[in-house]
Formats: sequence, C-alpha cells, structure tokens
Amino acid sequence: MINPITETSMPASPCNRICCLNHADVCLGCGRTLQEIKDWHTASHSQKLQILQEAQRRLAAKPQFDLRHPVVTPSE
Repeated sequence: MINPITETSMPASPCNRICCLNHADVCLGCGRTLQEIKDWHTASHSQKLQILQEAQRRLAAKPQFDLRHPVVTPSE
C-alpha cells in the first residue's frame, strides 16, 4: 500500500518489496518506472508527488502488467 501523501512532509517511498519489472521497466509492486526508482532519492518534494501520482495511475491500469509470457517452444 502506498503511504498517504501530505503537503508538509516528504513523501515516503512507495516500495513494498515486490520488486519485479515488466517489459516496459515498470515495477509490478509500486508502479514506478526503473528511472523513477533510480531518481527517487534525489527527487524534490514536488517531483516525488508527481512520481507517486503516475505510479498510482499505472497500478490502477494493472491489467497491462501481465507476468505470463508467451509460450515458446525450444526450437524458437
């Protein structure tokens, strides 16, 4: 669960230790892109709020985050 966002405190990382990137380099646990994860510690308050909003939007669209891979035969 992503921590509540307040205007006065620095937003906490949304990482919930379910770290697995999909084909688009988006974490299936928190919804952040790989670049957003890397930038988190140096991001400003407003940048973190923007990252959290985008991550929540991505998680809401979670059907695109399908972990199943197409079946591949050994000859391919």
